[in-house]
Amino acid sequence: MYLAVVIDLYSRRIVGWHLDKQMETALASRALMMAVNLRTSPKGLLHHSDRGSQYASHTYQALLKQYGMVCSMSCNGNCWDNAPTERFFSSLKRKWLTGNFYPKREDAIADVRAYIAYYNSRRIHTTLGDVAPIEFEKCA
Repeated sequence: MYLAVVIDLYSRRIVGWHLDKQMETALASRALMMAVNLRTSPKGLLHHSDRGSQYASHTYQALLKQYGMVCSMSCNGNCWDNAPTERFFSSLKRKWLTGNFYPKREDAIADVRAYIAYYNSRRIHTTLGDVAPIEFEKCA
């Protein structure tokens, strides 16, 4: 299973995500559309990603353009350019999914959904003054 996420860098909130069997443009596009639907006014926003083929595809780039987003991509081989996303995946793997096996796709989706709910509402971030992303947004 593959997971694509869209993180609001200001609040560190996961605003879009999608889990699927294949790492394709549709996976990233569905995560982006969830973010667009949550935030409603993406025009002029900077969208940063790694250089994965799903993000560099003509289809995905057209979607960014359709919503007026500005594309930014990491330098080749530089994981530090995408540190908040790398950190999210590291936490997910080390603290939540360690040794988990999912007999059904729905079980994996439910567990990832639970982690994202925890991450957004209860996981504190030192960069946010030791509050969770949703709490940080309420105070902004």
